[in-house]
Amino acid sequence: MIKKLDKLIIKAFLGPFLATFFIALFILLMQTVWKYIDDLVGKGLDFWTIGKFVWYMSATLLTLAMPIAILLSSIMTFGNLGESFELVAIKSSGISLLRFMRPLLFIALLLCGITFVFANYLIPVAFLKSTAMYNDIVYKKPAFDLKEGVFYTSIPTYAIKVGKKDADGKTIYNVLIYDQTNSLQDNSIIAESGVMQISPDKKFLEFNLKNGFRYQERGNTTDSTTEYVRLGFKTFKKLFDLSSLQMSKTSDEQYKNNYKMKSINLLNYGLDSIGRLRDSLSKRMVGDFNSYIHYGNVNDSFWKKAPAIKGKADSLDKILPDSVRLTVYDNALNALSYLRSSIQNNSTELVARKNDIKFHKLEWHRKFSLSMACLVLFFIGAPLGSIIRKGGLGMPLVVAIVFFLLFHLLNMFGEKFVKEEIMSPFMGMWLAVLVLIPVGMFLTYKAMHDSQLFNKELYSKFFKNIKSVFSRFSVSKKSNAV
Repeated sequence: MIKKLDKLIIKAFLGPFLATFFIALFILLMQTVWKYIDDLVGKGLDFWTIGKFVWYMSATLLTLAMPIAILLSSIMTFGNLGESFELVAIKSSGISLLRFMRPLLFIALLLCGITFVFANYLIPVAFLKSTAMYNDIVYKKPAFDLKEGVFYTSIPTYAIKVGKKDADGKTIYNVLIYDQTNSLQDNSIIAESGVMQISPDKKFLEFNLKNGFRYQERGNTTDSTTEYVRLGFKTFKKLFDLSSLQMSKTSDEQYKNNYKMKSINLLNYGLDSIGRLRDSLSKRMVGDFNSYIHYGNVNDSFWKKAPAIKGKADSLDKILPDSVRLTVYDNALNALSYLRSSIQNNSTELVARKNDIKFHKLEWHRKFSLSMACLVLFFIGAPLGSIIRKGGLGMPLVVAIVFFLLFHLLNMFGEKFVKEEIMSPFMGMWLAVLVLIPVGMFLTYKAMHDSQLFNKELYSKFFKNIKSVFSRFSVSKKSNAV
């Protein structure tokens, strides 16, 4: 049964949590969009495409926005209650801090579950969609933008230049068009003026030219001579295909095998498949060796008798007859050449499979560690708020940023250590959580005992005592010297 005290703390928490969550998500999203701004600008993308890309990117950032929102909102909640002396009144009535934190603990566990559901089911899909859209945007050519006195060459096999454009953006003067469709011919169009417009379906660019000439070169590869034709016109209509400027839609199937786009079940299936493939490669290498170095298991093999006859023969040349010596050497060289190629190819495959296993395990642990980070940061934020006893976005924001940067840096370092094989995937992806758990336990203990950990008067008094001790020491030293 939910008591009034539980309703009070939940109501005090939900407002700051929703506000900080969307603020953190917006900041992370702006940072990501700014990273890709060069690839988005100048492509003539419509708002629907940009909106879809931003929506997918925002979904991939939820696992980072959720922990910082829980950390900051818990600090603000308990800081506001401490600043208004409600926390003191609750403790004085005999209610412990842990009992007061209990309703928010259940909410934090619920948010951990929501974060895991997003990380396991929704974020892989969003990452798949955003990656496919990003690659389509990157390979899309810039939007049609014809500038005065500059050749526009984004339309394949054409180079277009206009001397002047009117303010309406349609009327053009001194038009020059080079047609490079046939590399053996030199075709061009010159016109005094014209009007350009894009077809309603945006697939063609239409030039209605006036008072100009067409220059055409006619010939073929078998004839060394060509015919040059000059045709004048009063009006001429030229169409350009704009399909090359449009953004193509890449199938999601092309990226679905990436480890970041898999759920826990798919990661487990991928680890099993890659492990079996790695084992088959190892068996193949052993089979290759046994097929060429088959004499290793023969009882009367020469290499086993070598120590016994070492004193009787100085080299293999004295043991082998002249009739088979060259054949033996050729066969040995061929076998060694094949085995070297086999080792190189199989070792490359084994390294690739080893990296695949490493990245699959990394992503597997990431889904759980980021979800657990929500709970760990709650046990840091709630005690900090009760110790600081400051509400708003001042001191709580500074402290939250410090701890979140610590969490984020440890997470980044752990992932980098895993990729460089300094740490195992488990240790690397759980590094931030394992480091912050003792911090949360320490802060919870201090908060339960009403510690003055962030009381500046306590520290100022401490430094004053140190200063007085040093001043007394210096005075006594001078008196002894006198």
